[in-house]
Amino acid sequence: MAWTDKIFAYCERAGDPAFWAEPFNAVSNAAFLLAAAAAAAQLARRDDAAQRQFEWALVLLVGIIGAGSFLFHTYATRWASVADTAPIGIFMIGYLGYAVRRFFDASYLIALLVLGIFLVAMRYAALIPCDPGLLPITVAAGRPCFNGSLGYVPALVALVLIGGALLFRGHPAGVLVFASAILFGVSLTLRTVDFEVCALTSVLGRARGTHALWHVLNALLLYLLLIAAIRHGRRGKPAST
Repeated sequence: MAWTDKIFAYCERAGDPAFWAEPFNAVSNAAFLLAAAAAAAQLARRDDAAQRQFEWALVLLVGIIGAGSFLFHTYATRWASVADTAPIGIFMIGYLGYAVRRFFDASYLIALLVLGIFLVAMRYAALIPCDPGLLPITVAAGRPCFNGSLGYVPALVALVLIGGALLFRGHPAGVLVFASAILFGVSLTLRTVDFEVCALTSVLGRARGTHALWHVLNALLLYLLLIAAIRHGRRGKPAST
């Protein structure tokens, strides 16, 4: 498969190779830019903003996620797919390590162990087979099991476990992280059923699917995770709102 080959992966694009074949999916990526800008404004107001390099990096990654996803939903090529998925993977790994270290005050060894388990889970989750009859329209469209959403399940599990553990410990970041887990569960469902509800989502004379909603909800959950880091991720510093 060449880097410039087209990928027809979503309801809104159908079989159209045009740049603006996915206007809803493309424009909805502005939500990531808004989330990054809002989080940056919160971070900039902190007295210790200059010392929060990792938090700034996470904020920047959210903006890059929006840009990469925009490229994929306009160019729809293999290289654009990498631009879409690579920043997401980097954010997931970076934030998980950050959460283990900052929210639980774990050692680097424990953080590396958790990251190792997570990477193995990510590697094999996407390979889990499923009954084609569960999502017949998706299968007929040539999409993988559960529309490729199984690869994100380890991230959902991680958010539930981390958020639940933080709530149990009474950590102030718990509510934000667990709320992000709930949002991710909803957004992942919307990503999964994109083709299944395609015929039911006609707007302005064309089927749109539910992938744009995946973008919007994910932008909101990333904002919550950024706020959790900004307010509660600094060791030895009281949280400020």
